[in-house]
Amino acid sequence: MIGAVVFALPHILVRSEPTPSPGATAQQPLADDQPRPIMQAQVVLDRLGFGTGVIDGKEGQSFAAALRGFQESKGLAKSGTLDAPTRTALAEWTNIPATRIVTISADFAKGPFTPVIPRDPAAQAKLPMLGYRNLAEKLAERFHTDTETLIAINAPGTKIGAGLSIRVPNIGDAAIDAAKVEDAEWRTTLATLGVGTAQPGAERVVVDKSEAVLKVFDAKDRLVAQFPATMGSEHDPLPIGKWTIKGVSYNPPFHYNPDLFWDASSKHGKALLPPGPNGPVGVVWIDLSKPHYGIHGTPEPQSIGRAESHGCIRLTNWDAARLAMMVKPGTPAHFVP
Repeated sequence: MIGAVVFALPHILVRSEPTPSPGATAQQPLADDQPRPIMQAQVVLDRLGFGTGVIDGKEGQSFAAALRGFQESKGLAKSGTLDAPTRTALAEWTNIPATRIVTISADFAKGPFTPVIPRDPAAQAKLPMLGYRNLAEKLAERFHTDTETLIAINAPGTKIGAGLSIRVPNIGDAAIDAAKVEDAEWRTTLATLGVGTAQPGAERVVVDKSEAVLKVFDAKDRLVAQFPATMGSEHDPLPIGKWTIKGVSYNPPFHYNPDLFWDASSKHGKALLPPGPNGPVGVVWIDLSKPHYGIHGTPEPQSIGRAESHGCIRLTNWDAARLAMMVKPGTPAHFVP
């Protein structure tokens, strides 16, 4: 294929080339090639708004947290396991396979990509964007997973590119109502991340440090969504208290100020970094009334809930985009221990 770039990953050969448009994947027969009970539960929870972080078919703290959130929403005991009552509550979705086969469209496959992203902020500032490094990374975010999982659920020798097919986690198809999103670039971002415009409205947001999650409650005080989150550190603790959301910036550039980072190199100066999913705040910045604090995406979805932040609340790009469609200026955001 003209313009193809071939690179090797463990157990799989992946070909990245000019290729699909966000969400422009044609679904083929939904059938798992093998049982994947944990991934199936992750897929259903993700569809219901209880994010498990990276969908990888593994049990872990983010999966347990998602189960507790779902259990809380259903008035069940918060065991954090797939116990009998939880399986019963999830029974109506057991017909949803864990994976499906999709065909990559030419629009989606074409990028643009940013193959090399330097660590130095000054060097990043010279780039036109901080985009996905390759098609594999873009596909992984589209289906709320990581490249390692894509490798694991596909046969050795699988290739990716325009017109080719690949097995992916079976997240829901995101319907986008253009009338609800004036920003055309943001519509593209939503489609790229598999996030639809039909999201529940947030009456309040709670960032729970003890559970490492962000919870969304509606006007009837029902828990309608929950996402795993990384928040604060020893050097930049989560600012416990009652704040409000001031506004949302879609695909924002990032004003890097080394004075705000305890671990910044003394060689770094201020810099304006270009937007992109691999930027420091990912695809969205949700500004808070606490100065210099916000809720945002991340270039490293696998780190959510497992690493520290510089005080802000980090979500996967897809969860941050979903949250951005739920909140509005003035939405309360309570940070609790």
